[in-house]
Amino acid sequence: MIHIKKIIPVFLVLLTINNYSQTEADKILFEISTAPSAKRIENDIKTLVDFGTRHTLSDTISTTRGIGAARRWIKATFDKVSTNCNNCLEVKYISDVVKEDGRRIIRDTKVVNVVAIQKGYKYPNRYVIMSGDIDSRVTDPNNFTSDAPGANDNASGMAGTIEAARVLSKYKFPASIIYVGLSGEEQGLYGGKILAEYAKENKWDIVGVLNNDMIGNIEGIDGVIDNSTFRVFSEAISMKTTENERNSMRYYGGEVDGPSRQLARYIDDITDKYMTNLDAIMIYRLDRFGRGGHHTPFNNEGFTGVRIMETHENYNRQHQDLREENGIAYGDVLQGVNFEYAAKLTAVNSLTLASLAMASVEPKNVMIAGAVQPSTRLKWDVEDDENILGYKIYWRDTTSPLWQHSMFVGKISDYTLKNIVIDNYFFGVASVSKNGAESLIQFPRKLIPKGE
Repeated sequence: MIHIKKIIPVFLVLLTINNYSQTEADKILFEISTAPSAKRIENDIKTLVDFGTRHTLSDTISTTRGIGAARRWIKATFDKVSTNCNNCLEVKYISDVVKEDGRRIIRDTKVVNVVAIQKGYKYPNRYVIMSGDIDSRVTDPNNFTSDAPGANDNASGMAGTIEAARVLSKYKFPASIIYVGLSGEEQGLYGGKILAEYAKENKWDIVGVLNNDMIGNIEGIDGVIDNSTFRVFSEAISMKTTENERNSMRYYGGEVDGPSRQLARYIDDITDKYMTNLDAIMIYRLDRFGRGGHHTPFNNEGFTGVRIMETHENYNRQHQDLREENGIAYGDVLQGVNFEYAAKLTAVNSLTLASLAMASVEPKNVMIAGAVQPSTRLKWDVEDDENILGYKIYWRDTTSPLWQHSMFVGKISDYTLKNIVIDNYFFGVASVSKNGAESLIQFPRKLIPKGE
């Protein structure tokens, strides 16, 4: 552990970081912000819809209908992306057999995920993940023969994931990026469970999971038409939080500052910086009320993950048999998808993936002190990484959902914020790489021991 208490003049450090970010990270991210193609996303959604149904228990033999044909097409599409980037993607299936559960798996079923891994050149075992769902359904969750086009739910998220691979495979990143189509979502989040367990068994260091589930609808059941906002759902704290950590939160705070909540704030910030006429709305829930998504299995294993989706849902187009009743058209068809909007949300994902994949390792062992003091002291371990330019301290009002203030302090491990009273704010620390990219902010979970 390095202990450095010499303070570098802040204006000099800020000048340095601004120069780096303007010439490296910012340049790349501004390119990425407008790169996703609405036309390519439209074509991919049409292709997925044309498989008729992608129900998890549907046909796996046909070359034109069912989930088997759909997942083979997705793999072939990832393979084509890989060919275009000099085989930069490792494309494979990760699967398992799910036993009949008496509910939505009415027979033993092989649930197959399609995974494309873009390996990082410096941190190959650090992963940022974007997922979409392959499967679809109609009103009866066990009806695996009727047409279930699933244009928005969730061909939009799957097409966005494929498009992100096309965009980001043109760049090389220090950390790895995974693009994945998950199966079995409508039957009980089985594809996510399979991949989360695989990641845990293989000791993947997952920085964050971006679950995209319905990113194309702008006409809400509430009558609102909105293509300028989207929602980010995130849990408050990790399900792996220990009893000691929970007790610490009671006295020192952090009840809304778990890793997934920090990822949601990161997405909000990057949207503000690089997207035009688009605003992220953070929802302080794991998912929609009484409903679930494929980030949840990762959260259950202690991984950081959020759900990204449209702001205004239209329930007439979700989980519905194709029909018309009382002048209302039901069903998840192409007419309900706004491809330009899906491209914008794909850009948000691509920006987040790229920024996190460019960032250095986040600070570890962040600690804090300042009780009955006029100032607040933060301390952390400095990583042995030549790509780290330094560290950035954040703070905000205890009632603010977003970070409000920040200060770059250099490559040091100990800093005191003068005349910032600890009682009135929450604090965090992020690493800043030499290219200007920042890690996720780390909330202090320990007190600095007396005498240190």
